[in-house]
Amino acid sequence: MVERGHAQLSTRQQCALLGIHRSSLYYKPKGESALNLELMRIIDRQFTATPFYGVPRMVDFINTYSAYRVNSKRVERLYKLMDIRAIGPSPNTSKADKNAYKYPYLLRDLPITQPNQVWAADITYIGMKYGFMYLFAIIDLFSRMIVNWSLSSTMAAWWCCQVIQEAFLLHGTPQIFNTDQGTQFTAKQYIELLKGHRVAISMDGRGRAIDNIFIERFWRSIKQECVYLHPSNGGKELYDEIEEYMRFYNHERGHQSLNRRTPAEIFHGKKVPFIHTKYLTVVV
Repeated sequence: MVERGHAQLSTRQQCALLGIHRSSLYYKPKGESALNLELMRIIDRQFTATPFYGVPRMVDFINTYSAYRVNSKRVERLYKLMDIRAIGPSPNTSKADKNAYKYPYLLRDLPITQPNQVWAADITYIGMKYGFMYLFAIIDLFSRMIVNWSLSSTMAAWWCCQVIQEAFLLHGTPQIFNTDQGTQFTAKQYIELLKGHRVAISMDGRGRAIDNIFIERFWRSIKQECVYLHPSNGGKELYDEIEEYMRFYNHERGHQSLNRRTPAEIFHGKKVPFIHTKYLTVVV
C-alpha cells in the first residue's frame, strides 16, 4: 500500500493521502519468552503505580506478591529493555550515552504561560498479549495536549525525529523541548533537528523522572484508562485503541488543573470539533 523510496511521494505524503499514521508501517511487536513477557507486565503495572521502585524493590515485590521468583540480574535486564528509570539516582538503569553531551535542565522555576512554549517527550513500554511495542509521545506542557505520537518496535533516534518533525509541521515549533538523557535524545540527528529549528534543548537530571512529571502522569493515565483495560492482540489493534484514546484525552477528557477544560481547547484557545469516542457516552 505504501511504496518506500517512491520517486515523487515521500512516505509521509503517502501516509497522509491514505489517512494512516506512519507508525502503522512498523507493526512488528518485539518478542520475549512467555515468562519474561509476564514479568514485564507485572513490572509495568507496579512501576506505573510506584515509579520510585528501583531494581531491588521490584525484585522484592515480585518475589513477595507473585507466583514467580526472580533475581536482580533478570529484573535489571528487563528494566533496560523497557527503558525504565526509577525516580531518584539510578546509575544502573540509565541508558544515557556516557560520551554524549548532556544539555542542562531549563524548566526549573520557569513560568509556563502559553502553548508552544515548552514541549516534553518520552518513550514508554506498551505490553500486548503476544509481545510489546514502544509508544513515543510529545506533550505541550501548558495545555497538556499530546501534539503527536507514534508506535514502533524499536526506540531509534530516527523514529523519534520523524515524529517530532511531523509535530512541527502540524503545530509549529516550541521554544523549549525537554526529554530525559536517553540515547535517542543525545543522538546527533536529534540535536541537529532541534537546533535547525532554533528550539532550546532541555534534559532531565540523570535518573530524575520527576523532572518530566507531566509526560509521566500521561503514561499513568493512558495505561490505567486504556492499555490495561483493553489488552491488544497485535500492533494494529493496539494502534486503533491508542488512537481513540488520544482523541478522548485531547478533546473530551477535562483536566482539573485546566478548570475542567480539555487540552485541545486550551492549546487552540477555543473549542475544537471532534468525533465522540467510546469513552464518552452521550445521554439523550
